[in-house]
Amino acid sequence: MANKEKADLNFKKLSDERLVNNYSNTSVEISVILQGILAEISAVTTVLNVLPEGPTKDAEEKRKVRLEYKKFLLETRKESYGAVALLEKQLDLERITKQIDEVDAFILAITNHKATLN
Repeated sequence: MANKEKADLNFKKLSDERLVNNYSNTSVEISVILQGILAEISAVTTVLNVLPEGPTKDAEEKRKVRLEYKKFLLETRKESYGAVALLEKQLDLERITKQIDEVDAFILAITNHKATLN
């Protein structure tokens, strides 16, 4: 029973290690892309302030709306994959590691007790 529990925990640990790695990479990627979008929004806003009314200004306003939507999506993803989510996954991984240590100690205690019965 304990060996099955340990195997299950090792599988969960492997899965969580991959999640931590994925969250870490995604968090950095989202932050970089978001900074680029913010810079682009700033540039478009500057251009809009000096453009006269007309088709070019209309096109730039539509572009700004699309950029703001991208910003919204990235900020939403950042909540799911950002630093806090990464810390939560790291905490989950640490918990599993502690559980594996406890199961190992249990297996050792049972093995030692079994040896005294012979």
